[in-house]
Formats: sequence, structure tokens, C-alpha cells
Amino acid sequence: MSEFAVGETDFLLDGRPVRLLSGALHYFRVHEGQWEHRLGMLRAMGLNCVETYVPWNLYEPEPGRYGDVAALGRFLDAAERAGLWAIVRPGPYICAEWENGGLPHWLTGLLGRRVRTDDPEFLGPVDGWFRRLLPQVVERQVDRGGPVVLVQVENEYGSYGSDAGYLRKMAELLRDCGVTVPLFTSDGPEDHMLTGGSVPGVLATANFGSGAREAFATLRRHQPRGPLMCMEFWCGWFDHWGTERTLRDADDAAAALREILECGASVNLYMAHGGTSFGGRAGANRAGELHDGPLRPTVTSYDYDAPVDEQGRPTAKYWAFREVLAAYADGPPPPVPEPPARLAVPVSGVVEGWLPLPEVLEALGDAERWAPLPPTFEELGVERGVVRYRVDVPGPRQPYPLTAAGLRDLAVVYVDGVRAAVLEPGDGEDAVLPEPVAGPAAVELWVESLGRVNYGPRLAEPKGITGGLRHERQYLHGVTARGLRLDAFEPEAVAKLPFTAPRRADGGADGAGGPGLYRLAVEVAGAGDADLALPGWTRGFVWVNGFCLGRYWSVGPQLSLYVPGPVLREGRNEVWILELEGPAGPGAALT
Repeated sequence: MSEFAVGETDFLLDGRPVRLLSGALHYFRVHEGQWEHRLGMLRAMGLNCVETYVPWNLYEPEPGRYGDVAALGRFLDAAERAGLWAIVRPGPYICAEWENGGLPHWLTGLLGRRVRTDDPEFLGPVDGWFRRLLPQVVERQVDRGGPVVLVQVENEYGSYGSDAGYLRKMAELLRDCGVTVPLFTSDGPEDHMLTGGSVPGVLATANFGSGAREAFATLRRHQPRGPLMCMEFWCGWFDHWGTERTLRDADDAAAALREILECGASVNLYMAHGGTSFGGRAGANRAGELHDGPLRPTVTSYDYDAPVDEQGRPTAKYWAFREVLAAYADGPPPPVPEPPARLAVPVSGVVEGWLPLPEVLEALGDAERWAPLPPTFEELGVERGVVRYRVDVPGPRQPYPLTAAGLRDLAVVYVDGVRAAVLEPGDGEDAVLPEPVAGPAAVELWVESLGRVNYGPRLAEPKGITGGLRHERQYLHGVTARGLRLDAFEPEAVAKLPFTAPRRADGGADGAGGPGLYRLAVEVAGAGDADLALPGWTRGFVWVNGFCLGRYWSVGPQLSLYVPGPVLREGRNEVWILELEGPAGPGAALT
């Protein structure tokens, strides 16, 4: 048993000063069969600690229905075996470029802007969640012989709010749940963020990517004593669909890391290894300086230009950081683990069957609902997936503009069964069909959630069509809506679908069908990590042997999906592709 404490200038382990050399690794973004390798990569880089978030919405998809909550405990045990301390950031909000910042959609849909405040309707569910989650953290604290040395109170709250009573209650809840190791907060090194996000008596830390001396000087104005720590040293960055990749030079990042350590501070590399937002759980941001502009969905890969890349391999940044860290570590790092095995031989898969999207919805979708106005995804209970909205334009009437008011996501629109447009939310979020629509007409809008906002003032906003459908200035009332949730794509359910051969536009067989679910077979010999390329496909989701890799989209910059080796098996592998916009591509390739 040991005691970890916050001293006047240093962290103390049994009274001895220690420096935390930590790296962020989100266990939920890494296949469990690869945890040991990734943790070994962190240890070999020269780190002595690992940091992770915990996404609430992954484990409580419906109130009171829990998933594999014990995964966190298994990860902390793996960290201890790797010789690493652990920092846990349990939320309830985590950001992390993760769907809804980790908050459950059923809670944000109910409360909206009341989340992350001292509101009993928010604090009640948080209390229930923490009491379910935290026992496995408590029993693994360093003072009980485990690896956990620090636990965070909320997350970057100063970038969002100023409810000091809420933060104080979050700290009290952690203590009441049995957390005895030091608590901390983390915020940007700006006065308004540190005043909004700090808790009296709780260690404040700073998040930044450069300018350590200036950042710590600001932190010292708010916290004259205590260890200095950069809780998020942004050594890379994430990407949005339809943009260029964001990369940071290895030497530049290493120099910024060296400056942090020269200040006598502890550090947490964000990210040390980014991993992948499996399951279509990548979040989204709002553009603009105040994060209130157009929606910018985040790509599936969370490679983050980190020192350990998405596939677990060391990069130039890894070797540069290893050299910097060596001067501050207690001893030489262990040898770098061998790279993960790769697929022995590239293989291609061919389409075996297809089911048009309306039939997929009929087979796997939720019950259809009628409402005067379009219900949101939250009202329909759809976290990730697609909603089909149907409405009739009365007639006879002349052509008028058709508007999807408050469109928060991408919509493929059909008028009388003919595809009319693909609408994207603009700055004002009112999307108008490019051609006027005459009545009578039957209109369908297939709206796909592009990920809920995970950061900024637009957190907790609803998804789908939030303002109604208008023809000219008139609202069209009487809308039917039906959700197709990604969670519905279970192997037992998909196995029962009546797949047929894809059809060409002229009706012939063996051609490229339209939007729908495609089943492919891939024969693998010598399974290992692979990349899945989808040339000719437009946008949708992919499963391999029932494991959801996430979203693909031809706009880039991500052009292939990472397939963890443990997902593949020798012999036949089944691939499902849910194409939501265009025809099928020629197939898929595992390389």
C-alpha cells in the first residue's frame, strides 16, 4: 500500500517527490485483445502512467440498462501489469471527440441545456451512474495497492459553464463514492476558464499544446501552490470529414514537451495512442471561434497524429518523445514491443447479397410513429443511425420551395420516389431543396446522424429535423418517422434478412444496387491487423464479423477503415456495408 498526495510543489508517493509522465489511451477505442500491446508501447516510450476517460453513454444506453461497465477495471488491471500508474477521468462529461461528449442521449434529450448544472434532474442520474462505475476505481486506488493515483472532477468545465455549486457537488460525490486519491480539474490556461472550472481545495491543471511557460504562469495566478501539470499536452489533433489531415511536426512537438518538463511539471500526452471511434461513436464539433457555426463531424479514426499510430506502430514522434522522456525517467525504458501482426495476404471481397434500404428499415427498424411535426432522434430513442421522415404535400398547388427547418444532419430527399437532393445543414440550419416541389407529392427524407456535438455551447442539442418541414411558408403537419438504429445490426438479426443479388439500373442482375445493406464474403489466411478500403462507395457504416468499424465517407480525408486483428478470423469473414447514399462500389479490399 502506498500514499499518493499533492505536495507544495510536487506529487508525493509515500512522501517522496515524483513526476507523472503520463499518456492518454482510451481503452474503449482499442480492442481489448490489444490493450497489453498498446500499454507496452507507452511504457517503452518512457511513460510511467496512463490516463483514460470513461464514456457514460457507452455503458448506459437506456436508463438503468448497463453494458460492460467492468471493462474499466480490466483495463486498470492491465495498466498495473504493464508497470503504469493510472489517471481516471470518469466524467460525467468527457468531450474526447466522442458522441455527445459521453453524455447519454436520453438524458440530454430530456434536459437540454440543464445538463452539467446543479439541477437535481441531472445530478440524480449522475449519482446512479457513478455509484455503479466507481467501485472498480476505488478498489484499485494506489492506497489499496492498485495503480490509480488521480481522479478528475468533471472535464474542462471552464470552457462550458460557471456553476460552482455543480462542480463542488461533483467533488463531494466522488469522495462520497470512496475516492481517496487526490482530485483534480483540467482547463485551458485562460483566466475565465480557470475561474469557471476550478474547485477550492482541488488541484487545478492546464491543457495546451505549446507555450508551457506562459500557460503555467497563468495557472500560478490561480493556484500559487501545488504541482504543475499539463493534463492534456496536445501533441497532435483530430480530423473532420471533408477537410485535410491535421499533422504536427515531430521535432516541434518534442520541443514543446521538453519545455513542459523543463518547467518541473508533470505531463499527460494527449494522445499517446488515439485508437479508433468504433461503432459510429465519433462526435462532432461546431465551426467558428465560439463553436456555434456549421456542424463538423469527426472522422472514425482517432489516430490523432499521436506517437503511437492507430495501428499501434511507433512514429517519428514516438522516437523523438522517447529521447526527451529519457532524461526525466527513473531508469531506461523497456524494449519497444514488436509491431502487431499484419494480414498475411491482401484479399478482396465480392458482394454476395443486397437488401434495399427501405426493406432494411422494414426488417430492422423501430415502429413507425406519427406526429404533427418531425420528432427528433432523441424523441424517437435513436442514438446513432438513420431516421426516415415521410410527409405529404397537399395538392393541387403550384411548385414552392420545400424547407427542412432546423436540419441538424445530412438528409437524402426523395419526391414521389425519385431522389431529389442531398441536404446538408448550413449556417442557419434551414436547408432548402434546390428545385421547388408541386403538390400533391409524397416526400421522404432519410436523415443520418453525423454525430452529436461533443464540445462547446451547442452540447446537448437534439438531432434530426428540429424545426419542422415547410412548403413555401406553410408548415406541413402530419409526419411519420421511423428509426433504424445501428444497434439493431446484430448477427442473429442480419442472418435472417432476405438478401438478393444487387440489381443494375436496367433491371439486370449482378449490378450495383442503390442504398441498402450489402453482404460480402472475404476469405482470410494469416489473420492480423488490416485496412479496409471501399473504392466506389459513398457513405455509410461497416461491420466485420458483426463488429462495427464505424463510418466511411468518400469525402475523406480518411479513405480506409482500420480492422483490428482480433476481429478477423481464418477462413470466411463476413462484411456488411450499410450504404446510405450511392450505389455499391465494386467490392471491398483488406490489405
